[in-house]
Amino acid sequence: MELIDGDGYRQLLEAISDAYTQGRARAAQAVNTQLIETYWQVGRHIVEYEQAGNLRAEYGKALIGNLAADLGRRHGRGFSRSNLIRIRQFYLAYPKGATLSHQLTWSHIVEILKIDDPLERSFYAQQAVREGWSVRELIRQKENALFLRLAASKDKAGIRQLAPQGQILEQPADLLREPYVLEFLKIPEPYRVSETQLETLLCDHLQPFLLELGKGFTFVGRQYRITVNNTHYRVDLVFYHRILRCFVLIDLKLGEVRHQDIGQMNLYLGYFANEENVEGDNPPIGIILSRHKDELLVEYATYGMSSQLFVQKYQLYLPEREDLRRELEITLREAAEGGVAE
Repeated sequence: MELIDGDGYRQLLEAISDAYTQGRARAAQAVNTQLIETYWQVGRHIVEYEQAGNLRAEYGKALIGNLAADLGRRHGRGFSRSNLIRIRQFYLAYPKGATLSHQLTWSHIVEILKIDDPLERSFYAQQAVREGWSVRELIRQKENALFLRLAASKDKAGIRQLAPQGQILEQPADLLREPYVLEFLKIPEPYRVSETQLETLLCDHLQPFLLELGKGFTFVGRQYRITVNNTHYRVDLVFYHRILRCFVLIDLKLGEVRHQDIGQMNLYLGYFANEENVEGDNPPIGIILSRHKDELLVEYATYGMSSQLFVQKYQLYLPEREDLRRELEITLREAAEGGVAE
């Protein structure tokens, strides 16, 4: 075989390879879209049959089992009893059409259908699409109660907006989660780690940490040195946020945050704003992550400071979902009692 070399050939090879890869991706997406639409239609047929009164009550529970057996014999896999239950539930959850759902795989949808609350279910569907979550990441975000953590810091209007739109990043406060959950570090309880060890573990688990921080974060460095009047300081972790176009500085604290820690972070923000920012960059954001947070101290220590400086809690274990859910219910109930408009 005659060897062909040169830039023209390499460009041809890349063009064909890209076209093939993109074509396969589009074909897979088309197959997935058709599968989701088909399952929605199957769910509609089941529900309409039930609602039309074609089924006597005593045989209601047997319908799915009979369909699973008969459809399985005709078409093979895909019509197990458990899958038919989910297909029926899928139609009931989205009776007006599978609008957003065609952007997700059936495995994503099955995980989302396990959520009872419609607000929470809507959020995870939106967020899975917005951030391109794998099924594994969707499961993790459900387990560490991302929706409840985000909702805990919002008012009723904010919660209602969060459900149909997901988390939209428009301002620094939109980055925040309370608390940040670092269960992926798998630090045994009772934990005994230093700040340096915690920082090292986060860097060793950078991918899940970036997922916990949220969409748009890119890692810049650790122990980032800055020098002011011949005095050296080091920022624990430095990121750049592609969407908000700004540096995000993170300092880690094992105990309670002191007012000196807040003043030091404010110094870091001033330095980055004047020495590291380039044209087009927005003011930097500072986040102090701490195991404990004295709200009153933070309020007084940040008085008159930049609104870009935040003190947030983190925890090493999964949050108590029921505690977070109670907080959410209290917020919604208080808003309703106070006459807040929908």
